[in-house]
Amino acid sequence: MPRFPMPLPSTMKFALSVIAFILAALIIPFFIPGSGVQQGVDPNSNLPWQIQLDGQGGSQVFGLQPGVSTLAEVRGRLGAEPEVAIVAAPNEDGAVEAYYSQVALGFVLAKVVLTVDVPAAEISAMRARASKAQFMESTTVKIRLQADDLARVDQAPVKALSVIPTVNLDEATIIQRFGQAAERLVVSDKQVHLLYPAHGLDIILDGAGKELLQYVAPRDFPALVAPLHQALAAEGKPQ
Repeated sequence: MPRFPMPLPSTMKFALSVIAFILAALIIPFFIPGSGVQQGVDPNSNLPWQIQLDGQGGSQVFGLQPGVSTLAEVRGRLGAEPEVAIVAAPNEDGAVEAYYSQVALGFVLAKVVLTVDVPAAEISAMRARASKAQFMESTTVKIRLQADDLARVDQAPVKALSVIPTVNLDEATIIQRFGQAAERLVVSDKQVHLLYPAHGLDIILDGAGKELLQYVAPRDFPALVAPLHQALAAEGKPQ
């Protein structure tokens, strides 16, 4: 189960902390209609750039509302069963994440990671009850939940949806589909963030890895990107 390449405060774990998960590029094109289509599903609906706003700080994407739709509703919408666990770095409570290895989003195939909104105190209690844990990338640990805790998590809202396309994207294609970004933040010579605050979307272009599309409710977007702005300011980089 991957983690994400952006540090966040413990109170707003939007699953953008640490990613060292390397995905192999698949041969199915990201933007060719017909690729990855599920039978009986409209390939031109629920696509990553089809974001609906409610005018009250909320949004809908893939038929789901970040911050509102529960994990059970996500499972019903996306189908199949995700891998659910607490993922934590050292000295962290961690975050509850649900991972799909492959989902068809219209004609787009992608890996999907969901961050479930569970209070830190409950996560600590779940960790104490858990009986199985395994180490991921170096010191990051993945902790399996007990059945009762899985049932509790199933009814909790999903506060962030993260989509990892099966092929690499370039900036021109992103702009063609999503429009011009409100902000373009250069983190390094390999990584650029394209920010769409009105839509609650952060697209990370990674020249050394896979691109990441991170969706939250627009009302939650400032908390998502604040650590990124702070990190760039501390390094003296332009914003």
